[in-house]
Amino acid sequence: MVNSFPGATAVSEVSIYDWPGLDGAAGGSPHLHTASTEAYVVQQGTGRLETLDSRGFTSTPLAPGKVVWFTPGTVHRAINDSGDLRVLVVMQNAGLPENGDAVMTFPPEHLVDADAYARAASLPSKNADAGDAAAEAAARRRRDLALEGYLELKAAVQASGVGALASFHAAAARLVRGKAGVWRDYLAGGAEQQAELTGQQLDSLDAMESFYLQGARTTMGERKTRRIYGMCGRIQAWELSETDIARG
Repeated sequence: MVNSFPGATAVSEVSIYDWPGLDGAAGGSPHLHTASTEAYVVQQGTGRLETLDSRGFTSTPLAPGKVVWFTPGTVHRAINDSGDLRVLVVMQNAGLPENGDAVMTFPPEHLVDADAYARAASLPSKNADAGDAAAEAAARRRRDLALEGYLELKAAVQASGVGALASFHAAAARLVRGKAGVWRDYLAGGAEQQAELTGQQLDSLDAMESFYLQGARTTMGERKTRRIYGMCGRIQAWELSETDIARG
């Protein structure tokens, strides 16, 4: 898959869940990404992004105009304080997050192997529209389970430091270890290919060759008309088209 967004990124709009959690705060399922950096561009509402990373526990305010990004290994939890928090998510390495790059913070007994994790993480339908009662119930159950593990992990980090993250990081790496081969294909067809193309363009410019500019084109994406249940909230993505925009 070659993604047409710049830098082989993926873009989606996420309405953060407004479901109250075990600690009374509304929000999504805490998780980390094993190989991709993620960015939030806040569009609407207010809230917080709680993170567990090399600095320990941090709570970052979210409000329109704010942009925050976090690298692989950062456990993050989006909290919806206003009830209408919506963010534009920009994901590195399109294809990886959609194919298992994320690992939710379930309690340890659900992280022992891929089968145990899949049972905890599965939804009745991966692409069920928001409003599907069975899918919402499953998404809430999954969020609550991830939050249970997260609150224990957060307490451990606050009590004994970032070393408390080591066992969860190890479990996450163990769960995704068989996926690296497939991910390399996404990388080769996405970020690596785009970086190589840019290198070729720089070589052309050094030689004062401009022929490649004659192949310039504009591509338009269309937003899906439905939202699906994701980890942080209800997701609405864009479909990319390889057709040129009609001449005006």
